[in-house]
Amino acid sequence: MVQLVGSLRKELADSLSACRVLVVGAGGIGCELLKNLVLTGFKNIEVIDLDTIDVSNLNRQFLFQKKHVGKSKAQVAKESVLQFCPTANITAYHDSIMNPDYNVEFFRNFMLVMNALDNRAARNHVNRMCLAADIPLIESGTAGYLGQVTVIKKGLTECYECQPKPTQKTFPGCTIRNTPSEPIHCIVWAKYLFNQLFGEEDADQEVSPDTADPELSYTEARATASDQDGDIKRVSTKDWARSTGYDAVKLFNKLFKDDIQYLLTMDKLWKKRKAPLPLDWLEIQKLGMPTSSVARDFNDQQVLGVAGYSQLFSRSVETLRSMLADKGDGAELVWDKDDPPAMDFVTAAANLRMHIFSMNMKSRFDIKSMAGNIIPAIATTNAVIAGLIVLEALKILSGDVEQCRTIFLNKQPNPRKKLLVPCALDPPSANCYVCASKPEVTVKLNVHKTLVLALQDKILKEKFGMVAPDVQIEDGKGTILISSEEGETEANNSKFLSDFGIRHGSRLQVDDFLQDYTLLVNVIHCEDLEKDVEFEVVGDAPDKAPTPPSAQEDKNVANGNKDSAEPSTSSKAPAEQDDVLIVDSDEEEPSSSTMDVRMDSGGHKRKLHDAETGEASAKRQRLDQPSAADEDDDDIIALD
Repeated sequence: MVQLVGSLRKELADSLSACRVLVVGAGGIGCELLKNLVLTGFKNIEVIDLDTIDVSNLNRQFLFQKKHVGKSKAQVAKESVLQFCPTANITAYHDSIMNPDYNVEFFRNFMLVMNALDNRAARNHVNRMCLAADIPLIESGTAGYLGQVTVIKKGLTECYECQPKPTQKTFPGCTIRNTPSEPIHCIVWAKYLFNQLFGEEDADQEVSPDTADPELSYTEARATASDQDGDIKRVSTKDWARSTGYDAVKLFNKLFKDDIQYLLTMDKLWKKRKAPLPLDWLEIQKLGMPTSSVARDFNDQQVLGVAGYSQLFSRSVETLRSMLADKGDGAELVWDKDDPPAMDFVTAAANLRMHIFSMNMKSRFDIKSMAGNIIPAIATTNAVIAGLIVLEALKILSGDVEQCRTIFLNKQPNPRKKLLVPCALDPPSANCYVCASKPEVTVKLNVHKTLVLALQDKILKEKFGMVAPDVQIEDGKGTILISSEEGETEANNSKFLSDFGIRHGSRLQVDDFLQDYTLLVNVIHCEDLEKDVEFEVVGDAPDKAPTPPSAQEDKNVANGNKDSAEPSTSSKAPAEQDDVLIVDSDEEEPSSSTMDVRMDSGGHKRKLHDAETGEASAKRQRLDQPSAADEDDDDIIALD
């Protein structure tokens, strides 16, 4: 047994040995964290993860080996840790943390919860459960070379949902490969496909159907997988393409017909989704479109039809094949958004996949702006962040929560030559619709066009992160609009809100008993919402961060350590971009934070407007100045 000895005072060491902690997620950060916890002296650990191990995880999730492919991440992580720390008491759950079994009483069993999650919905849920249970939560994650750790404590700090969140920019691999629902998913898939066919192959960038999709049950995933327990025999995508002579028709039918038909056999994925529609090369050609018209008339702003993109796919494959052949055996092409053949290929492949999954296709101009901003997972970033999580945990268990900090890991040293930048934890937001004493929001919608089902799924579950909402109309009669009990109010789903007397000024009381959370919703009737906008959250739309106040004076504080020999000497606190939304980019959903700071005319640091929303981002006091990010890192998209 290897463990830190003598580096912690006895009282703290005894506390670590006795306390019970929960780790949510056993991926990139989770593996590093579990190793750190047992080596620091934590003895009683519970870990939960719904995912199974994929071959692409093996280059950085070091607790897993080839023989583990297809098995539960949580279970294998437990077994691996016990090999070098057999005295630890570890419980593993192959399950979703959003399962009602993991209620408030479950969370109250722990002294501390540490997140390493892969989606915002689960992060919101754990945030609320920890608030309800009054248990400290350490939130963390990475995005390429960027990383972040912060502490959330009820009544003392901001909660995860206090600050508005930008649109999600990280996606699990199973979403990219199996169930894309947004154009960016298809664009990412097309860029991966370029690398698999013509560039440097990367197991993280697999494009074939994912047989270990966590939405499939554990047994279903194992039954569907063709490879048994790591006995993996796969033909590389590039080798297969070479064996066909890069035949565009064969590539087309394999990618857009055969693979899609295979996805359709995973029928559980399509019970609540619209199933994809395979494409066949010969049938598409019957639609007719001269290839020359694609070559000569295609421009960046134009959106072609399926036939046009099919021919653009064929032409770009032929061009890239010739470029690869000219470079000689073993050569690779490097994807560049400014290389016309490469951009044509990604545009064609992405749009064909969008069509298959019933999305509106995009112009090359739109795709180029999105495809150029993807960053990979970095194993060492996960390791650094996992170490910082444990340091914050030690402060909490020492009773020094007030010494906790939000720590940012930067891509480059800042002017003070530091990569790690500590920030003071902000107090709770009085306007937060989660942790305020009486959470309340105002929603603008058309009561004559909004269905009860849309209120439940799109507003309460998707927008406000509820799991099982119950809705009562404050009409003096206590009318139940939505019940979480199956079958009680399903007849209401297809009716409009106005059918129940809901109008301008109506108030809805929404309860999620699983999250121990109550929200009051004020309804504003509006008949002139923008096109394709079903509702708006008045005054606090998560995609629009508030404009930060100017920099303020801040006390010199060390990095949460009373014994720190070199406290920060910075007296200016520039505004911080984004929020606490950072997750492990290898399977978790990170903040796309890049800290771009310039000097204004008064010599003070000024945060540039967010590259994505055009809005300035939320303020967070810094205890040291962040580094200026590369211009190329604007609007970063971090992916599994």
